[in-house]
Amino acid sequence: MNVSVSDLVVSVATAADAPSLVEVIRAAFGARPPLDPPSMAAHETLASVQAQLAAGGGILATVDGEPAGAILLRPVADQVGLVTWHRVSVHPRFQRHGVASAMAVAAMDYAAELGFTEVELFAREELTQLIALWQRGGFAITRRAPHGVILRRSLPVAVEVPTAADMQKLGVRVANLLRAGDLVIATGDLGAGKTTLTQGIGRGLDSEGAVISPTFVLSRVHASSSERPTLVHVDAYRLSSAEELDDLDLDVTAAGAVTVVEWGAGLAEDLADHRLEIDIRRSAHPAGADDHPDSRLVLIRPVGPRWSKVDLSCLRNGTGHG
Repeated sequence: MNVSVSDLVVSVATAADAPSLVEVIRAAFGARPPLDPPSMAAHETLASVQAQLAAGGGILATVDGEPAGAILLRPVADQVGLVTWHRVSVHPRFQRHGVASAMAVAAMDYAAELGFTEVELFAREELTQLIALWQRGGFAITRRAPHGVILRRSLPVAVEVPTAADMQKLGVRVANLLRAGDLVIATGDLGAGKTTLTQGIGRGLDSEGAVISPTFVLSRVHASSSERPTLVHVDAYRLSSAEELDDLDLDVTAAGAVTVVEWGAGLAEDLADHRLEIDIRRSAHPAGADDHPDSRLVLIRPVGPRWSKVDLSCLRNGTGHG
């Protein structure tokens, strides 16, 4: 079956989605090679999935309205901040069409919004290709378990940002972690605060000149008045392909600069093997909503070995330097 990305919808699962989740889980695990001992996924019921949704939550993927993928979330009772992914499944009809990777991103974001900082999952030792797939997705084997291994990775950092001034302060904190050669990809709706965040990054880098949206010139270069890296500020809103982005010759400045690309998701990832992906959203449950109705939730995802040992927790509390 030919599935296009536009057909794919990934959302937080509700109790009403339990039948769809059960359908996906049973189909996905039923299609796997026989295992010894066999998986207990075939024994999942409407009641058991509803109970897991109530206890932790879940993610449902659909393709053209049909159930395509499932992930159940289970908090680890004795480890604060840790959540387990359970019954990670893609329906056999929709495999190899990006469903798993889209669900993984959504599940990480959702878990981060719920306040978790790390995620782990179990993989059977016989499924070596599956283990390698998770490792390519940033997971690392932390310990062995009966018949398999436990893999773990950090979740995106979730920061509630009540005001534009707070968004600039977050940008300063991000700048404190940046060094020459780093790439930042900022996404969010029009007016979400991407340029405001970049202005804060510019402040933290001691950038010269006003940091404003380069929508019509596409990119602006801001030298630093100190020893910090140059800021290259790019607006990819009017670009339709990575090839058009290549025409800006960003590789010429990349090694000696911090490059921030607004609207860069799906276009700018190949500019560097490592990056920070910053997604700015309207907060669903803003603290002090009466005082700050335009509060934002900012999700910061580290990608690549450059960030594997960088503690991003300082972005939540405003401490620390890179």
